[in-house]
Amino acid sequence: MTVDTASLPVRHLTTSDGRLAYRETGSGTPLVLLHGGFTDHRMWEAQLRAFAPTHRVIAWDARGHGASDNATRPFRQADDLAALLRGLDAAPAVLVGLSMGGGIATDCALEHPELVRALVVSGAGTSEPVFEHPWVLEVIADQQASLAAGDLEGWADAFALWAAGPDRDLSEVDPEVVRLIREMGLATLRKHTPGEPDHRVPVTRTWERVPDIRVPLITINGALESPDHLAMAARLAHLVPDGRGVTVPGAAHYPNMENPDAYNAELSAFLERLP
Repeated sequence: MTVDTASLPVRHLTTSDGRLAYRETGSGTPLVLLHGGFTDHRMWEAQLRAFAPTHRVIAWDARGHGASDNATRPFRQADDLAALLRGLDAAPAVLVGLSMGGGIATDCALEHPELVRALVVSGAGTSEPVFEHPWVLEVIADQQASLAAGDLEGWADAFALWAAGPDRDLSEVDPEVVRLIREMGLATLRKHTPGEPDHRVPVTRTWERVPDIRVPLITINGALESPDHLAMAARLAHLVPDGRGVTVPGAAHYPNMENPDAYNAELSAFLERLP
């Protein structure tokens, strides 16, 4: 059974520096969905529907993304997440993060372990990524060059390439997935101004500290993801004592959007094994 989430309102939690937006449905063990950089909670629509019958599902917008307020002073994303979990009485939670959201999930387990029941990470390792592959470096450079030129559409074209991965053309990806990724990216980009300070404060020594994570972890990655992202996920799963990894066929950086049935099946199996 799935749940109709179309009418779910966007709610807000007030923090000491503005509001954090989220949508919520269902009841039971908290399952908190953390989107990737420049996207927002809408990337989790299939998971909101699928897991509401069995879990309390919360999908947030990270600070500076979606319907959440921009930062006005230094902050750590893991601390924002901790504030949300505490403010909604949603801990300990299973954290499900993709890309930037995966890094936030891992960081939260390092900084606020009492709030985390388990980790599900896609397209990431920690918040300290390692990028070396030529395709990855080219996409990053194209995004940066477009931003420097004030070419938002060019930036969105480059940003959408993450959905294809290094071994496919973007035309091979579901057009609706590409459309939504571009739409979310541009919406978040337009929340900010050129030269705006980046108030994010990094969590440090993350890879060194990952072996201290004592909750179950699974990495769920698209089989067509870039070698850099796959390598970071494999490293994370190897270093966490109760870690393992699986791949989703026919998907790259957004397996939950491209192949939601397979992604949800892997996530369901992991949740069913939790103590």
